[in-house]
Amino acid sequence: MLSLIVFLPLAAAVVLAAIPGTVAPRLFLWSWIAVAAVDVALVVVAWIGYPGGLAYEEKLRWTSAGVGYHVAVDGLSLPLVAMTSVLFLACAIYSLRQTQRVKSFVLLFLFLQTVSVGLFVALDLILFFVYFDLSIVGMYFVIAGWGHGQARRAALTFFLYTFVGSLALLLGFIGLYLAANPHTFDIVELARSHPLTGRGAYGGLVLLAVGIGFAVKTPTVPFHTWLPPAHTDAPATGSAILAGVLLKMGTYGFVRIAMPLLPDTWRAYAPVVVVVGVVSVLYGALVALAQEDFKRMVAYTSVNHMGYILLAVGAAGLVAGSDAQARALAVTGAVTQMVSHGLITAALFLLAGVLWDRSGSYDMGSYSGLAGPAPVFAGATGLAAFSSLGLPGFSGFIAEFQIFTGSLASATVATALAVLGILITAGLFLRALQRLLLGPLRIPDAPGAARRPSRQSDHRFADLRRSEAASILPLLALVVVIGVLPRFLLDIIEPASTTLINLVSR
Repeated sequence: MLSLIVFLPLAAAVVLAAIPGTVAPRLFLWSWIAVAAVDVALVVVAWIGYPGGLAYEEKLRWTSAGVGYHVAVDGLSLPLVAMTSVLFLACAIYSLRQTQRVKSFVLLFLFLQTVSVGLFVALDLILFFVYFDLSIVGMYFVIAGWGHGQARRAALTFFLYTFVGSLALLLGFIGLYLAANPHTFDIVELARSHPLTGRGAYGGLVLLAVGIGFAVKTPTVPFHTWLPPAHTDAPATGSAILAGVLLKMGTYGFVRIAMPLLPDTWRAYAPVVVVVGVVSVLYGALVALAQEDFKRMVAYTSVNHMGYILLAVGAAGLVAGSDAQARALAVTGAVTQMVSHGLITAALFLLAGVLWDRSGSYDMGSYSGLAGPAPVFAGATGLAAFSSLGLPGFSGFIAEFQIFTGSLASATVATALAVLGILITAGLFLRALQRLLLGPLRIPDAPGAARRPSRQSDHRFADLRRSEAASILPLLALVVVIGVLPRFLLDIIEPASTTLINLVSR
């Protein structure tokens, strides 16, 4: 089941690669939509039949150096697999109006879907690393090939930052391998043996290497500087996948690898993780508040929201002052935040793509009064903004409530400071909504004329087209469903969170 879910997009890419590029572009786009829809259907089947624990396991020998093809899902990974499949389907539908090098565009996204889902099901460190590195390559070509502005420079910055982080990650994986007896890269076996328990400085160096690799990908302060230009200059679908899926590879790495494989060291350095998380929360929110560029503002809110996850997983390692149930709640909130942020931020970046498509600008000062000519766009933007700031009734509230409740006992001061991030986030989104949607109608003259507002009589701002609405509105519907009826998601995550906390506490 998992191999089919993972490799179906890649198999489709191989078949489509054999078709001449002169064929009608819509053939490639509709093929992508069909494959993504089938993958979502397979994930739904896997979700319905999920028996709990480590499920759908496949394990094959790969090399003689302790590397194997070992895949499975549990409550930490299955929600992220589902989110990833849904986001790629949304991006496929959104891309129906794509006209630039359509065949290459579709093949790259099918490739990215395989490596993204593959990473979330991998239970071998080298297999995880292969998918981790290939995701960097795929996203580099998406940004450089279909971005705008200084896209090539942004793509190169993204590649160099994250590739250096992946090299640090590989060193950490090798350190774990050498410490294990017998040597292995298998995540399940390493979690059972805890080879670095009591190893002091050795364990600290391995956690540092692994932590840097995941922190760059997440990204957290001070490793975040590649993120705003990459998002600003990427195409809308590239930004949606980068924020919705690729950033989660870093946070997922903390809960899948750093915490269970290095429990003793994680407990020792958990205060550092908490501090980094709080700094990311406040810094990301404050810098986002200062932005005039809508897309860049959303990019900095990702730094803010990833900081909440770091706060939660750090607090889960602080044994003093908290019980296991509260720490498990923090981890549950962290995983829920990964899913929630993926859906909300992907929708926001697709909405930012609508701005660029209509007027060639993300500059909020060039717009006003868009609620008049584009009420559906305005409603979707407002819904996404309120979801992102954590208003009750949306998935963001469920995630942040669990994070704060689970973290408060063990990291009281840090959690209280992090709550300020919600206030700042509310301010920046309300400011953006007021500038974009209210007041007299004002829009840039034409694509490329980013900062010259026009009169209302010049042209109007078209509302969401069918492909845009069909991709964005279902994401927001899922955000509301999780916010109102979260049990279907939490019932999957909570047992896995408890198991993880038991491993960290050993």
